[in-house]
Amino acid sequence: MSERNLGEWLAYLEGLHPTAIDMGLERSREVAQRLTLGRPAPRVITVTGTNGKGSTCAFLANLLRAQGLRVGLYSSPHLLRYNERVELDGREASDVQLCQAFAAVESARGEISLTYFEMGTLAAFWLFQQSNLDAVVLEVGLGGRLDAVNLIDADLALITSIGLDHVDWLGDSRDSVAYEKAGIMRPGRPALCGDLNPPAVLLEQAATLQAPLLRRGTDYDLNIRSDDWSWFGCDESGQPLALTTLPLLDLPLESAALALQAYALLGLPWDASTLIRALESTHVPGRLDRRALSWQGKSLTLLLDVGHNPHAAEYLARRLQQRPLASRRRAVFALLADKDLSGVVAPLLDLVSEWVVAPLNTPRSRAAEELAQHLRQQQAVVEILPNVRAAIEQQCERAGNGEEILVFGSFFCVAEALEWLAGQG
Repeated sequence: MSERNLGEWLAYLEGLHPTAIDMGLERSREVAQRLTLGRPAPRVITVTGTNGKGSTCAFLANLLRAQGLRVGLYSSPHLLRYNERVELDGREASDVQLCQAFAAVESARGEISLTYFEMGTLAAFWLFQQSNLDAVVLEVGLGGRLDAVNLIDADLALITSIGLDHVDWLGDSRDSVAYEKAGIMRPGRPALCGDLNPPAVLLEQAATLQAPLLRRGTDYDLNIRSDDWSWFGCDESGQPLALTTLPLLDLPLESAALALQAYALLGLPWDASTLIRALESTHVPGRLDRRALSWQGKSLTLLLDVGHNPHAAEYLARRLQQRPLASRRRAVFALLADKDLSGVVAPLLDLVSEWVVAPLNTPRSRAAEELAQHLRQQQAVVEILPNVRAAIEQQCERAGNGEEILVFGSFFCVAEALEWLAGQG
């Protein structure tokens, strides 16, 4: 068992449970008890939301590390390596550490069947408990209430945004989504919401739990200008705090603002220059990820974004509109079959001059012919190529000097783009 390498462990985990998703905490909780897993660190922050989870977690982990704290970060999915999901004090967990953790969970689970995500989550918790951390930041995988991450009682519960995604599991209304995400809140413990218009069910749940709920637009906010932005919020005793003339960031400022408010509630030092440096140094591969590329004597820009639902596409479109191009913008686009094709494409139609679509290397891919048909119905110029790599190379061939190529639509799509970039030397 313990002799498996990481690749063998991951292959084993993929076939361990009859379904990839099996919502519920009973099985994971029983295995956690067998492992004697307690709180993984003195401070635990759990983050859920339709969009912005990953960037909020990254900002918050960086803010905490800037104070010299040892921080664990759990996120999903990964782009290139499973190790990306588990960070220990700013470094990805090693293959050896992950294999040890999987072996510990495997030994403890006995007859209990666990999904790939549940095994990975318990393994992360086991590693965190071994690592003498000061804080952990946990990103929910799906929903909140029944997600394995929710085994841990968080000191702070963050809800970034509430939109429609994963409707088969979370329901087809904002109310049903909000109910699931509100499940990470705990009685009497602070919760934060970055959605400007949260459904009533979320507010009612906070009231029922007597969980102090700090809301964007009421308890904290941000003001974005053309050259800088400002943040206003409060500390753990309710005293006002502010940061002004902050530098603009590539990642969503809404995520930075939420992370700042969460940090402000933890009773840690508040030094503006330290906080600003932490925000500026935060980077999340594949999220508004701008890469310079030299291609056959041309200077091009690849903009990688894992946005795969209407809410994310609308945000991406707003960011593109804020940075108008003097030249053309091309797109490489691929999408999973269960995503809202029309909702993802619509905000970007007027911002892209030519599209190339491709299938993804997964059975869950939406057919490229279906993507092309939809785009043509919207009067878009579109071509089909056999894979994402070929699509990128064709757009690079056709692009003029200074043009931007937007690669988006799925984690799988961006992962292929990053692998292709790594091979460009």
